Amino acid sequence: MSTSAATAIRVARPTITVEGQEQAKLAQGLLSMQIRETTAGLYRCEMVVGNWGALERGSGTGFLYFDRSLLDYGKGLKVSLSGKTIFDGRISALEGRFPEGAQVEIGILAEDRFQELRMTRRTQTFENLTDASLFQSIASAHGLTPSIDVQGPQHRVIAQVNQSDLALLRDRARAIDAEVWMEGTTLHAQARGKRRGASVALGYKHELHEVVVLADLAHQRTALAVSGWDVSSKAAIRYEATDSALGNELGGKTSGSSLVQNAFGARKEAIVHTVPATSAEAQARAEGYFRTIARTFVNARGVADTDAGLRVGAYVDLSGVGPLFEGTYYVTDVTHVFDAKGLRTEFAAERPGLGAPS
Repeated sequence: MSTSAATAIRVARPTITVEGQEQAKLAQGLLSMQIRETTAGLYRCEMVVGNWGALERGSGTGFLYFDRSLLDYGKGLKVSLSGKTIFDGRISALEGRFPEGAQVEIGILAEDRFQELRMTRRTQTFENLTDASLFQSIASAHGLTPSIDVQGPQHRVIAQVNQSDLALLRDRARAIDAEVWMEGTTLHAQARGKRRGASVALGYKHELHEVVVLADLAHQRTALAVSGWDVSSKAAIRYEATDSALGNELGGKTSGSSLVQNAFGARKEAIVHTVPATSAEAQARAEGYFRTIARTFVNARGVADTDAGLRVGAYVDLSGVGPLFEGTYYVTDVTHVFDAKGLRTEFAAERPGLGAPS
């Protein structure tokens, strides 16, 4: 989203630490930065820093950071704002930048600890375990502390076929309506409905500089069915989810499913690429997929003042945007941006219901 209209954005400079030591010189030389997080996990930080100047101990001028004494692969990199962490990861790439007519720069790319989980593909099977047990097993295999709060049936077999551990985590999380994320060395997995991030109030023309909100019925369905076969009982399995699966998420607002029904009639869909082996698994998948689709009905994309609490899993309360769109949204995508205009945050958020017209 363009940020040209964000004229009231606060000017601020983040704090940067490497291996636990604050680096004031690195922060002062910061030219640009983007820190991005999505519901898929893997938090990324890209920054550009001036790389030419006076060297230490009076040894003239030259490249400041190409000796790898400070910036090196695998070193911990943390970015904070007003004492609150907005990124915690490890350096995975360095880039020499030599623009015409400007100072020499170094680009730094860092990722959170999910970086380790994405680097190796595996083919293996897991038998007679729950998703919670699988998440705990993967966390332990990578030396991470598990913080797991998910529900789901026990599976006879879970197959990992030419997948990284991160891809497997994402697939299993989607199947049970959960999300995975990393905080330092702690692997979190939690049902979307239980994840309680910060609550951030954003008023248009105040903390919220610009926003576009869309309520789109294109992908909404009135029902979603999952079918399978129970081998032990030799019986067909079928479960159909409707907007009752949303529970209290609607908060009194109107669902996309009901609007589709009223405007266009029934729009049902069957998910055919899953192979549930039990009724409980079919229900979990049908309701999970239905909620995922339903939540995309109303989505907002905006630019706001940077707040350390504004991250994936947080809730934003939008005001000043009219009765259809005011209210609470779940944040699904966050990019903290620093450049010549200062520090700001671009975000995406969603909810399953439309407010009542005035």
